Formats: sequence, structure tokens, C-alpha cells
Amino acid sequence: MFRILEAQAPAKQNATATITTLCGRLQSTTLLEDRRAAILGLRSFAKQWPASVASGGLRNLISCLNKDIEDVDTTKITLETLIMLFKPDESSPEASDDIALWLADEFTQRQENITVLLDLLESYDFYSRLYSLQLISAISSARPERTQECVATSPVGVSRLVAVLDDKREAVRSEGLLLLTSLTLFSSELQKVVAYESAFDRVFSIIDAEGSLTHGGIPVQDCLSLLANLLRLNISNQNLFRESGWMKKLAALLSDVLKEQNSPVGVAEWAQPQRDKNVWGLLAVIRLFLLRGSVETQTNQRSFWQSGLLVQVLEIAFHASIDMNIRAEALSTVADLIRGNAQLQEAFAQLEVPSPSPSEPVPEVNGHSNSVPPPSRDNVISALLEVALVRPSLQAFDVRLASCECIKAYMQNYAPIRLFFLRRAIEGHVSDEPEPDNILTILVQNNNGHSGDPYRPWIAAVLLFHLLHEDFEAKSIAMQVTEGDAESGEEVVTCIQAFASNLILAEQNLEDERVSIAYLTILCSWLYEDHDAVNDFLSEGSIIQSIVQLVTQNSQSRTLALGLCAVLLGIVYEFSTKDSPVPRDTIHQILTTRLGRERYIDRITKLREHAMIRDYEILAQDLSSSQSGSLPDVYFDRTFVEFIKDNFSRIVRAIDRAPGLEVPVIANGIQKGISRELVDSLKAQLDDRSQMVQKLESDVLTLERRLGQEQADHRKAKDSAAIELNRIRNINEGLQRNHEEDLQKLQKESQLLQQDLGRRHEADLKQLESDMQKLKAENQASLDRIRERDDAEIKDLTSTISRLRAELEKSSKEHIQDLQTAHEDYSTKLSSLESRLQRAEDRCADADSRASRWQEEIESKEVARNAAQIELDDLLMVLGDLEEKRAKDKKRLRALGEPTSDGEDDEGDTNAAEEEGSGAAEEEV
Repeated sequence: MFRILEAQAPAKQNATATITTLCGRLQSTTLLEDRRAAILGLRSFAKQWPASVASGGLRNLISCLNKDIEDVDTTKITLETLIMLFKPDESSPEASDDIALWLADEFTQRQENITVLLDLLESYDFYSRLYSLQLISAISSARPERTQECVATSPVGVSRLVAVLDDKREAVRSEGLLLLTSLTLFSSELQKVVAYESAFDRVFSIIDAEGSLTHGGIPVQDCLSLLANLLRLNISNQNLFRESGWMKKLAALLSDVLKEQNSPVGVAEWAQPQRDKNVWGLLAVIRLFLLRGSVETQTNQRSFWQSGLLVQVLEIAFHASIDMNIRAEALSTVADLIRGNAQLQEAFAQLEVPSPSPSEPVPEVNGHSNSVPPPSRDNVISALLEVALVRPSLQAFDVRLASCECIKAYMQNYAPIRLFFLRRAIEGHVSDEPEPDNILTILVQNNNGHSGDPYRPWIAAVLLFHLLHEDFEAKSIAMQVTEGDAESGEEVVTCIQAFASNLILAEQNLEDERVSIAYLTILCSWLYEDHDAVNDFLSEGSIIQSIVQLVTQNSQSRTLALGLCAVLLGIVYEFSTKDSPVPRDTIHQILTTRLGRERYIDRITKLREHAMIRDYEILAQDLSSSQSGSLPDVYFDRTFVEFIKDNFSRIVRAIDRAPGLEVPVIANGIQKGISRELVDSLKAQLDDRSQMVQKLESDVLTLERRLGQEQADHRKAKDSAAIELNRIRNINEGLQRNHEEDLQKLQKESQLLQQDLGRRHEADLKQLESDMQKLKAENQASLDRIRERDDAEIKDLTSTISRLRAELEKSSKEHIQDLQTAHEDYSTKLSSLESRLQRAEDRCADADSRASRWQEEIESKEVARNAAQIELDDLLMVLGDLEEKRAKDKKRLRALGEPTSDGEDDEGDTNAAEEEGSGAAEEEV
């Protein structure tokens, strides 16, 4: 019987056949009830057989949405079926991620498919709205870009989505928030459209309705996520938000948090985690307005300042009862609020915040305390320094790091504040009262080491690094800080030398590697492109030897510190000079022989490839990087990591630079100091010019000696001429005296001849004397003129030589161009003086020749006079012979008896003799 019934029963259908039958019925039926029944059947298979249902009935299901949009029940089950297709069971044999992609493609390929889902939002039915939002969210998860395009293309799509935020039903509103958040994540156009649909107003209304930040739950968190999407990298929406006055709303929300926290009841412990998440989300939204490099950042900073938000964030940051993570985020927000804005940086330093130190208890009066002590307040900079440097708590590490970041933002891009901060630190360091939060004191004085809190010197080093980095004025001020009193016999140690000594001591004592990195951070930045700092570092010769010894160690556990030591050695060599306390040649020899080029490069390369440097941007730089209560893996400051990466190639190649090649330093577009090549060139040119000057001076001395010799020869010639003239004068006078005596003797014997010859000879003598006087006067005048001219030329030469010597001394100190010009001028003047001296010598030679000629004329006159005198003597002898002959003739006549007359005879004889003498004289003349 049962077998007969089994034989007559219809054949069993499998799932695929059933789904096919239902899909065919859904496609062919015209009655609403039949379609609804077919959809219900497909819904039962959607979880387990999504591929089969989608392949046979997806388009028909979408078509039913268009046909039966007015029927709420049919629409509901249709949407449920479609949602199940996107989320099948994990155990389904057809479960695959490709199904969701295929479904999303089917919806987004036709605009009307998305439009019908958006049209369903017009219905106030709970399920229609909720399922439509969930379905759009599922489509958006699979094909976000195409879904965003379809929503943006729909004329009223965005308006309907934003209007969902006004729905009082939390499920619908929350689903709308999530959908808008996913749609606006990457589409800037949708962000703008949503923002201009009064999204900000609706979001803040939801936050207020949910109990603000303190009592609000997940919806408030979703609202903040939507705000973040709308404002992230969207200048238009940020301007709309700012101009609509919503900045004050952010400040009011934070103010409400503080009021709730400070109320007598406080905030329930169970509500604090969600409150902290909400506050953290709001702080993240605030920081979206403060991106570095954005053109609107400073405008947003001023707007936040005017709304009072900065003060509210500071109060949260220094509120002792708020979670450390929130306080750290608040301090990071404060840093963004003032970074790079000089006006706000100055005003920020005037603010006061709750003191990080516990308040002193109120003194008791008659055994009773009348009131709770009000919290004390400190200057914000002092409070930040105290939090960063005086609170060695591992749980507060993020707060310490954020405080350091806040101080860095306070100093960033504003040199006057950095210099003021540095001078204040120096004054506090040298004062008699120790300051526990003084960065210089912490780094210089290392009495007990820093093993208890290695981040204390690390944070101090980071702050000092930002004070000195690429600021040559700050470096010069810091170089004046010294330790030790020379008057008391103590050794004076500079700040750089103290840091280097503490570095070596920390490495020798194997202190925490962060301590060594702290000192290396400062030294590498300070010595980079600063010859004076490098010379200060090298003035203690044992330091470089000790650091080389450290680098040569084969320690695998201190790769970072030893790598930075190699970097420091490379910087010292790169910016040393041959005039450094340890010459550049010596440093190069130490690096190549004791350290070795391969080890030097290996140390620096391993440092660059270390994860702390290589992956710095993606590694967590906070307390979350610590493991099992150990110290966080925070070793470097972001700016220092950028410094190492930017200069890695240069530092590696430094050891290959020849010692003779020195590197010029460019500061603010101006070369600092003097180029070594220029100095050597100028020194060589100066040596050449000095040799030339010495040669010219020797030439001048030679000319002076020649001039003196010429003057001496001239004086000697003048003296000789004067002596010869006196001799001639004496000879002339003697001749005149002898001539007068002879004339007196002959006057009686030959009066006529004597008178005649006397007149002639006297006339000749007068003519000779006049010529001699004339020659003497001319010679004297010529000698006087020559003497005056020579004296004037000697004086001119002396003054010219003195002036040229002064010009040479001056030109040796001036530029090479001036020296060349002075040398050319001096050469020209020297040649002129030589030519003038030559002319003077020629004139002197001419005067000597004229004197010689005059001497020859005088000698010729003397010869003529001597000849005349000789002739006169001969005539007198002839006259004597005639008289003697006449006397003999008389005696002979008398002997012969001839009468003679003495008078006649004498007169005749006289006349005869006179006639004969006159004839002879005339003949002689």
C-alpha cells in the first residue's frame, strides 16, 4: 500500500529546481499575492543559495520594487531578500565575495535601480527606510565609487539621505549616519552637497539629543565620524563650518564636558569610556582644521582662539581626573592650534592652567579645615615643562610626549620665542637656584646618570634640538654656556664638550640607549654646517678618540647609538678645516686607519635601514609601542629622522672627500665664514704681492742708495770745483802781484813800452777778470740752481717714497684688487721717478760738462797769459842784452878815442832800444 502511494507521489524537487520555479513564477505572475508568495519562497533560499537566487531572480526582485512600491509588505520582504543575498550564511556552498560584487554591479549599472531605493526613503514606514538604507550601504561597500556617482546623480538623492537624520527612530537615524559616513569618506563632491543640506545643523542636533559628549553613546560617535568625513581635506566645507559659527559649538561641547566632570556628582564610571571616545573624536575633528601646510590653517587657528576653544582644550589637558590618552590628545590638539602662528604663540605663553603639582593643604584653624583648597594655577609653559620633565611615570608617557610636542609647536617658525626660551634656560642653568625642569641643567649635569628615567634627558634633548636646529644665532648663544670657574682653578668646559663627555660616559656605563641617542641628537644637529661648533668639539682632542673607540665595538644591541656615533664622526670630518684644533688631515687619518671606511659606511647604513628610522612614519610613537610594561619603542624625534634621511648620502660620502677639500657653509642663503679655496688663493696672492712689495722696497732702497751716491758725487764735484776755483783765484792773484812788481822794475827802464804794454796787458787782465767773474757767477748760479733742483727732487722723492710706503702698508691689508691697483700706481710713479732721476743725472752731467768746459777755457786763458808773460820776459832780456851791448860799444868807442856823450848816448840808446823793443813787441803782438 505504502509502495503504491510512494509510486503515485510527485517526484522530489531539489533547491535549484525550486528556485528556478519560483523565479519563473515571479516573472510571469500578474497578481500581487502571487508575486509576494514567490518572493517569500526566494527569501527562504537566499541565505543558503544566494548565487542561484540572484542569477534567476535578481532583476525580477528589482522590478518588483518598482511595481509594488506602494505595497509596504511586498516591499519589505523584497528588501529583506536582497539584503540576504548580500549577506549569505558562511556555511552556504555558494557563499563568495564575488556575489556581492555582481549584485552591486547589477544595481549600479542602471541609475533607476539606485533611484528606486532612494525613493523608498520618502516613505515613513520603518522597514522601508531601514532596509533601503541597509541595502544602499551593502551596495556601497561592494562598489563605493559607482554608488557615490549614482547617489550624486540622483536629483533628490542626497536630500533624502540627509533628511533621514531628522528621523526620531534611532535605528533609522543610526543607519542613515553610517550610510552617509561611508558615502562621504572619499567623495569631495558628495561632502560638499551633504554639508550644504544642513548636515552640520542636523549632526549637532543629534549630539544634543543624545546627551552631548558626556552622556551620548554610539550615535554621538557616529555623528563625529560623519563630521570628520565632511571636513577632512575639504576647504569649502571648513569655510562653511567656520562662517556658520559652529566653532563656538565645539567649544561649548568641551565646556559641557568640563562642567560635568567638575560637578559634585561627576561622571559615572561606566559612562567615562564612551565619554572619552566622544571627546577624542571631537578633538580629532578639531585637528582636521589644523593640517600643516594648509592655506586656511592660520585662519582656523584664529577662529578657534576667538571662540575660546583653546582654553577649553587646555583645561581638559591638565585635568587630573581625565584619562591620560585624552589628555595627550588634547595637548596634541593644543600644539596644532598654535603651531606656526606667531600671534597665537605669543598669546599662548600668557595663559594659565591648573598646576600639575598637587595643591598644598589649607592650614587648619583650631584643628579644623574651613574649606577645600582651590586648585593652584601655573603658567602654561612652566606646566608643560613640569609635565614633560618632572613626571617620570610610564603611564603618563603619552602626556609627556604630547607636552613636548606642544612646547615644540610653541617655538616653531618663530625665532624670537626660541631665542627667549633659550636665554631663559641659560639664565636658569647658571643661577644658584636649581630648576628641575631646566633642559640645560638636565643634559649638562649627569651626576647619577639617567637610568631611572631615560626619557627625561631624551625630551630635554629634543627640546634643545628644536631650539638649535638650523638656527645659527641660537647656536652661537648656546656656545657661550660653560661649566667651571677659571678663577677658582677649575677647568672650563663648554656645553658641547659636556654633552660629548656625558655621551661617552653613558656608552661606557651601558646606560639606556635613549640617553646616548639624546646627546647624539643634539651634537649631530649642532655641529652640522657649523665650523665654530666643530672646532669647539675638537678642542678636546680625546673626545674624537673615545667616540672612534666606541664605534669600533662589535656590539649588536646598540646599533642605533653606534650608528649615530658614526654619523657624528662624519659630520665632524665634513665640516672641519685644516685650521681646526684637530686638523682635517688628522681626522681623515683616524677615520680611515682606526675606524676604516667599510665599518664607517656599515654603521651608518645599518642605522638607516633600522626599523626605527626606516619605518618611523608607520610605527606607533606612543605608549602603545611598549610591550609588557617595558619602555615604549620611541627613540627619535620626527624632525631628526628627516634630518638623518635628508643628509644620509652626504654623510656616507663624507669619508671619501679629500682632506684638502673643505666644505663651505651656506646660512640663510649667505656663505658663512670664508671659503677655504678662496682663503688659500688669497694667501697665495698675498704671498706673491708681499714678495713683490719686498722686491719693490729693495728697489726703492737701491734707488735711495744710488740717489745718495749721486748726491755725494755731486757734492764732491761741487767741492772739487770750488777748490779748483780757489786755486785758480790764488794763482791769478799771485800772478797779478808778480806782474805789478815786474812792471814797477821795468817802468824806469822802458816807460813807454811799459805804459803801452801795461795798458794792453791791463786791458787784457780786466777782460780776463770780467770773463772769470762772469764765469764764476754763471757757475755759482748754475750750481745753486742744480742744488735747489736736486734738493727739491730729493725732497719730492723722499715724500713720494714715504707716501708709497704708507700706501703699500695699507694696500697689503686691503683686497687684492686694491693691492693690484696700488702696485700699478706705484710702478707708474716709480718709473716716473726713475725718469726724473735720469733727467736729474743728465742735468748734473750737463753741469759737469759745462764746468769742465769752463775749466778748459780758464786753463786756455791761463796758457795765453803765461805765454804773454814769457814774451814779456824775453823782451826784457832782449832789452838787457841791448843795454849791455851798448855799454860795451861805448867802452870800445872810448877805447878808440871816440868821444861819446852819456846823455845823448843814453838818450839815443834809449830811443834806439825803445824803437827796437817797440818793433819787437809789435811783431810779437
